[in-house]
Amino acid sequence: MKTNKYVEDLKKKSDAELAQELTDAKKELFNLRFQNATNQLDNTARIKEVRRNIARIQTVITEKAKAAN
Repeated sequence: MKTNKYVEDLKKKSDAELAQELTDAKKELFNLRFQNATNQLDNTARIKEVRRNIARIQTVITEKAKAAN
């Protein structure tokens, strides 16, 4: 599945890479919301996808933090 591969890729990344990925996803979400508000967004499903990707990234960060303790 596509999401399983994405999560596996996330688990292989370092903490700094995950933080950068999270920052990029949040910026993308902001831009998508801005486009949606100005009626420029064609694919509104992308907002949901990015929100879920942010949650996945945060979950992997939390799992790594708990494993380190």
